[in-house]
Amino acid sequence: MHRVVIIGSGPGGHTAAIYAARANLKPLMIEGQVRGGVAGGQLMITTEVENFPGFPEGVQGPELMELFKKQSARFGTEIISADVERVDFSQHPFKLYTDEQEIVAQTVIIATGARARWLDLPNEQKLINHGVSACATCDGYFFRGLDVAVVGGGDTAMEEANYLAGLCKSVTVIHRRSELRASKIMAERALKNPKIKFAWDSAVADVHDAEAGKVTGITLENLKTGKKSQLAVEGLFIAIGHTPNTDIFEGKLALDENGYIKTKPGTTQTSVDGVFAAGDVQDHVYRQAVTAAGTGCMAAIEAERWLAAHE
Repeated sequence: MHRVVIIGSGPGGHTAAIYAARANLKPLMIEGQVRGGVAGGQLMITTEVENFPGFPEGVQGPELMELFKKQSARFGTEIISADVERVDFSQHPFKLYTDEQEIVAQTVIIATGARARWLDLPNEQKLINHGVSACATCDGYFFRGLDVAVVGGGDTAMEEANYLAGLCKSVTVIHRRSELRASKIMAERALKNPKIKFAWDSAVADVHDAEAGKVTGITLENLKTGKKSQLAVEGLFIAIGHTPNTDIFEGKLALDENGYIKTKPGTTQTSVDGVFAAGDVQDHVYRQAVTAAGTGCMAAIEAERWLAAHE
């Protein structure tokens, strides 16, 4: 019987572990991939992190997660490398199942994160962190004064485009349709920005140049005419959404229409009493390492209070 079990090992999971361990709750962390993710979260595929407080010179994403892990372990967090295959939240205590064992928990903190949706282009994956990004807030600073492109037509894409317009020489928004899906206010803000141009009815057919190890341009295809053209950019931002890692929680917890875990406003409490959610798995707005860490802290404190009230 574990008092606290944490599923996931990104900033949210490790912050929850640090707080729970310091409260002498002896947390167990299951750091596995959970349906295609990466142990350590999205920072494991991030190179330079310059916006996490305490690192004035910046820090490599994997290095930052290694420091998180060492701090969790220092206070006594038990960490196992396994995937949670299914959960049973129908009765207390809760049960979690990996491919090898059944784990029984009094409280559970879910911090399985989310993964960016990509275009699945031939060279896209080779150029991630080398000019291709899914987060303007994270990486836009590296492209100041340069020409970049944003793929997408929703609110996220318009937020990214407007943000980048404040840093970059020009921003070209590439959208598959002839009008934006974004809310009226977000769309108007982008359409009125003199630095933002639009490539309508278009899709990115390829991104160059993987051999050079950096983005030098993209091939655009007009979806109505089939005509292809080249656009010289030094950065490509994919803003077609994220997919939360919540497959195993479908039917077990209340999820929103996009699959994110619903939490009670101002808390990390889920629809099941004693189960908490932290980080990107319940945050479709900010999706930052520092906000994930903040909700990880909240989840641990709430789990500690829940245990105190029920023991």
